[in-house]
Amino acid sequence: MRGTGVGALFLFLPLLVGCCQSAQNLQHRDSVFRRAKLLHKASPLSQSQMYKLATLSDHEHMDEVLDNICIPRVVASPGHQKVKQYIKSRMRELGWTVESDHFEEHTPLFGKLHFENIVAKWNPNAERYLTLACHYDSKYEKNYEFVGATDSAVPCMQLINLAKVMQEQLNAAKQNDEVSLMLLFFDGEEAFKSWGPKDSIYGARHLADKWHKTKYIYREESEISDLDRMDMLVLLDLLGAPKPIFYNYFNNTLKWYSLLSEAEDYLASANLLQNYDKREKYFQKYTFPAGIEDDHIPFLRKNVPILHLIPYPFPDFWHTEGDNRSAVDMATVENLNKILRIFVASYLNLPV
Repeated sequence: MRGTGVGALFLFLPLLVGCCQSAQNLQHRDSVFRRAKLLHKASPLSQSQMYKLATLSDHEHMDEVLDNICIPRVVASPGHQKVKQYIKSRMRELGWTVESDHFEEHTPLFGKLHFENIVAKWNPNAERYLTLACHYDSKYEKNYEFVGATDSAVPCMQLINLAKVMQEQLNAAKQNDEVSLMLLFFDGEEAFKSWGPKDSIYGARHLADKWHKTKYIYREESEISDLDRMDMLVLLDLLGAPKPIFYNYFNNTLKWYSLLSEAEDYLASANLLQNYDKREKYFQKYTFPAGIEDDHIPFLRKNVPILHLIPYPFPDFWHTEGDNRSAVDMATVENLNKILRIFVASYLNLPV
């Protein structure tokens, strides 16, 4: 990712882009599907329910996952292949439907490379998805092996861990065909030579374009793309350093950002966060248009609502040898896991 670039604020357009019907007819025909998305409500959780979710921690599993993915994993390298296969096998073992988005693209230093986005769906028949995402490749460095613990081995682990520890709650809602959970593991986020529109976010660019072009007939009403089926893209990046500070970056997902902030407030008041100072709140109650370039950009440009869980400022070891396992504060990571579990359970109206 890069810390400057595209502006962070945009207006969500409740219309399909690229269809030939008039705007008036399109708005009418899309009304049922889009109302369901725009009017979606999270279930308020009781303190006992939030407490239960907070106690689902599995530190041994977190360590096991990091042992397997917190390694150099530049696209097309042996480490990259190992991590890719590990993610797919673990998600399948947990009962998820796993699909791959294969493609090839030219890169500045290595010519044509093969990329593979990993798409894991809890209920593959659902109409819509809350989508959590991160990237699993690591940055190429000529003079040393870059590990990228926070960038983004830890976020990958967090998604796999959530799928593991929330099995009971997710199983109870497996047959919910209205809205389900999808986990995306993007390939090729990092630039090989110099960050730019053709040398960065390879996987996200390809998948956003592919899903924008994939259309369905929704209840005989209108064409709906795979992007339309995403309620929101929640992108995790640069997570694992102690004392992270987050801001709301997008106006149209403010209420969902607030849900994260409220979950943190409860956990802090209940003393359920470790290595945590109440005076240094993670999720600040401010909107800050940071203009960060990351995997969300191709989806943002196609009007997918974005919730970007990336600390600002970035960790001081960003894109250096220091971004390794020793830089990760596991207490902070599990604090964020607890917040994320509450968020997912509330959004998906899971029985807790």
